[in-house]
Amino acid sequence: MESLLTAILINGLLLGILYAIIALGYTMVYGILQLINFAHSEVFVTGAIIAFEVFRILSPAPDAPAGSGLNPYLIFAVALVLAMSVCGLLNIVIERLAYRPLRNAPKLVPLISAIGVSFILQDLLRLLEGVQGRFDLAVNVPAVFNTTVLKVVDTNIQIKDLLLVVVAAVMLFGLDRLVNHSKVGRAIRAVAQDRVTAGLMGIDSNRMIALTFAIGGALGGLGGVLFAMKFPNLNAYSGTIPGIKAFSAAVLGGIGSIPGAVLGGLALGVIENFLGVLSSFALIFPKLAFLGAIKAEYKDVGAFIALIIILIFKPSGLLGRNTTEKV
Repeated sequence: MESLLTAILINGLLLGILYAIIALGYTMVYGILQLINFAHSEVFVTGAIIAFEVFRILSPAPDAPAGSGLNPYLIFAVALVLAMSVCGLLNIVIERLAYRPLRNAPKLVPLISAIGVSFILQDLLRLLEGVQGRFDLAVNVPAVFNTTVLKVVDTNIQIKDLLLVVVAAVMLFGLDRLVNHSKVGRAIRAVAQDRVTAGLMGIDSNRMIALTFAIGGALGGLGGVLFAMKFPNLNAYSGTIPGIKAFSAAVLGGIGSIPGAVLGGLALGVIENFLGVLSSFALIFPKLAFLGAIKAEYKDVGAFIALIIILIFKPSGLLGRNTTEKV
């Protein structure tokens, strides 16, 4: 029982960290534009595919002794920097071409544009990999990252799990310093609060919005690399479900709130992981035999049911603020 609960908590938190990183991309953009960037899930999977290509080129295949000869941690750093750079630039292009011309349009219009961009990116990624005869991609994660370095009760923690925690912690610290303790962060928050007044104070709102999209895209790329290492089987459509869950995590925590996105991601990860092994409790507690019918494939349904129940009692999210709009 103790080992099962420990595994649920550890694996749930690791999954929740991934959701939180992706959710931050959604919440950053929403915080400044009140826009749901549904193309963020494709930006995220672009980072994962970049990680696949970097590991494929620089890391030796499991059945081949040769390779680039680079240190695996250096290869990981290359994948991380490249994915964050490309995805940040991609998000800037998306904002410039698909969202900026519609900034003063009714809110439904940029939302539809975001969905359209999502489909376009999906097909572009499929085309780029399909030209090379690939669809389902198996990420060649260096073997050293799959090494178990720590065992908590009966749960093995691998190097890639520690990397996930360390990289996420460094990213969150850097994001907090940028947003809350820098001149650029104050400018971003000013534009988010009142774009017109910020412009009168000499702040270039277009530049701040583009920078926010770049940060959100970089976070998506970072999440994509970590996702590719944790779940090394992916394709051009692999970002859809994690993207929806990460968006749900952002809503659960309070859309527009950075701490809320983190808390929502962690909560959703633990809830989902708990529901995924709920049938195991039927073996431990015979009186709960009915739980045996709740298989792992129902964990997504259960997670969203839990999300709905929480939002019924806290519509603004766990850390969100209640706002009133005049009509």
